[in-house]
Parts: sequence; structure tokens; C-alpha cells
Amino acid sequence: MLRAFIDAFKIPDLRRKILFTLLVIGVYRLGAHIPVPNVNVESLAEQGGALSGFGGSNVLAFIDLFAGGALQNFAIFALGIMPYITSSIIMQLLVVVIPKLEQWQKQGEVGVKKITQWTRYMTVTLAVLQSTGLVFLFNNQAEGVVRQFTAPRVAFMVLILTAGTALIMWLGETITQRGIGNGMSILIFASVVAGLPSQGAALQAQSGNVTFGILMGLGVFIIAAVVFMEQGQRRIPVQYAKRIVGRKMTSGGSTYIPLKVNQSGVIPIIFASSVLYFPSLLGSSIQWQPFQNFVNNVLLDQGNVGYILLFGLMVVFFAYFYTAISFNPVDTADNIRKYGGFIPGIRPGKPTSDYLSRVLNRITLPGSLFLAAIALIPSIAFVVAGIPPTVFPFGGATILITVGVALETAKQLESQLTMRHYEGFLR
Repeated sequence: MLRAFIDAFKIPDLRRKILFTLLVIGVYRLGAHIPVPNVNVESLAEQGGALSGFGGSNVLAFIDLFAGGALQNFAIFALGIMPYITSSIIMQLLVVVIPKLEQWQKQGEVGVKKITQWTRYMTVTLAVLQSTGLVFLFNNQAEGVVRQFTAPRVAFMVLILTAGTALIMWLGETITQRGIGNGMSILIFASVVAGLPSQGAALQAQSGNVTFGILMGLGVFIIAAVVFMEQGQRRIPVQYAKRIVGRKMTSGGSTYIPLKVNQSGVIPIIFASSVLYFPSLLGSSIQWQPFQNFVNNVLLDQGNVGYILLFGLMVVFFAYFYTAISFNPVDTADNIRKYGGFIPGIRPGKPTSDYLSRVLNRITLPGSLFLAAIALIPSIAFVVAGIPPTVFPFGGATILITVGVALETAKQLESQLTMRHYEGFLR
């Protein structure tokens, strides 16, 4: 692997892409430490960060995971990439519901550009709403953090936070175009990895050296298991007959459809967390004591049995849900039949789509259960070892993001090196 890195830097084009990606990551991390104007930095330092007054297990801590600590610092990148992630998820759901968006998706590159443009608009809109809510929330509960709570000052803070989200979105798209890997995934990877050292130090201080060493070994095992599951796939063989196209005869052949065991990636965890934490936002405004007790004792207590069961079931549900909207067996079966292909032993058309649906449902079950188990590791560690989930560095989202992005980026570098006749990373 070291030889592969050296070979990558020997190629001028690849070297420029890698250095450009590192430069953009540096700019992104710098923005996570520049505070928003009208924020009292001294008061922020005295309180130990912007999240100190809100408890450990809530929606703000989840957002801060994707912001790389920027929300803790109340920085210009405090919202992180979450508005874009939410916007992308909403657009993917709307493509299934709204015929016009589905028509755009089938238009190819032109339609994808239209959907991307509307995703940007929705990202900015969500950033305005979220930044406004954050400013009001911090002014009400984090005393002294906001200097002057006046309409012009609040509007200026909202403008800065929204502009920070727009800049992050542009940085991610720039990496995709001129750097290595998917830009948004790289920025999320940088955010998550940036918090690992502090989480590791807090874990060592909380549990001691012996327990810390055991948990590090457990972490290595979990990473290996995630890599195994991320690479796992069911290959459906497809045979193509010889066809005459114009005056030429195309040769038949065989290929396969790779159906991943974890088709949805980390999306179900994001979905489930967002849905579970939405009542916590309502709890701060609804002054009904039974509802607030339910939120505090169940939805915000990651060691509660009710939380573990509810969160696990929601991860499984959203894994099936997202897999259903991201892979269409009917369209796949039609495309196979259109190009003269068939699955051995299965008739073309509806029997093929039914077969694909049946296989996909079967392999999604172990994938979703594994995803739920990985996502609940912090809660299980809290119950067994008494380690707070906020300082446990092997959470489901953390591991899946770091491993998934690392594998994706390594594959892209692998393909670039293979094209230039160099030995790759994964050989």
C-alpha cells in the first residue's frame, strides 16, 4: 500500500488532485474554528463550548458529529453538511412521489443537473431555517453566548451561518470535480475523523488504560466487520444473447447484477436519528410535563431499553425503505429484457422483477440487522461499561462513514493507478 501511495504521487495529475483535496479539507477545518460574529468567545470558552448547556445526548450533538466540532465552537460552519444531506434525502424521496422529478431523473445528465440545482435551493432554505432556530435556541439556553439579541444582529448571524453552509456545499462539489473521491463524503469523513482524537482522550480518562485498550481492540474488530459487510454482495448472473444491430451482430455474453448486503449505507441511521430527535426539539417548546418526561427519559436516554428497541426497529425499517426507493426491480427487469438479457432459470419481465425483489428483501434483512447492531454499540457500551455515548468513538455513524468513504476513495485511486499500469491499493 505504501508503494501505491508513492506511485500516486509520482503521477502529476493524481498528485494535483490529492493536494487540492487536502487543501480544501484544510479550508473546511479552518472554518470550523472561526466563530460567528456577535458570539461572545470568552463566555463560550468559560462554559466549555456551545453545547455545554444542552446535555450530551440530543440533536445538537448529532449535528455536531457531521460539523466536526464547528457547532461546539459556534463557528461559521456550525451547520456543517447536514442541510445538504437532509435536502438530498428529501429530493430522493420526492423523485419517487413527484412524476416531474422522476421524468427529470430519466433524462440523463440534463435532468440530474436540474435535480441538483433544486437540491441546492432546498439546502439554502433549510440552512436559513436551521440557523434561525439555532440562534434563538442558544440565546435562550446558553447564557451569554449571543452578545446582542437584536433583529439586525440575528439576521446577520443567520446570513453568516447560511453562507457557511453554501460555501461547504461549493467546496464539496469542487472536490468532486477537481479532486479525489466524492466531495461531500470526503468533507463528512474529515468532520468525523476530526472528533476521534478528543473522543479517544475522553474515553481513556473515563474508563482507564485497561478498558481503553480492550475497547480499541473491539474497535478494530468492528471496523473489520464493517469492511466485510460493506464489501458483501449477492451477484445475480445475467446472460445476453447475440443480437443484430443494423448490419452488425453483437456478441452475447454473461455478466452479473451486484446487490449489496448493505444497500443503504449510513442513510438509515441518519433517518432514524432525525426522526427520534425531532420530538426533543418539540419538547423545548411544548410545556407539557408528561411529553417532556417521555422525551428526556426515553428518546434522550441512550441507555434506556425503550430507546434501544425503538432506534433499532427504526434503523431496520429505514434500511428497507431506502433500499426500496434506491433500487427499482421493475426498471432493472425491463432494461435486462430490452437488451436481450435474462437471468438463467427465470423468465423475462415480471418473474424477473419478482425474483430480484425476493432476493433483495432476503439480503437486506441481515444487512439491516447488522446496521442496527452497529448503530446501537454506543448505547450497549453505556449499559455494560457505563461509558457515555458521546465519548464512545465507535458509534455506528462514525464507523460506517469513515470505513465507507475510505473504501470508496481507495477504489477511485485504485482505478486511476490501474489505468496507468501501476499496482493498486487493494491487490
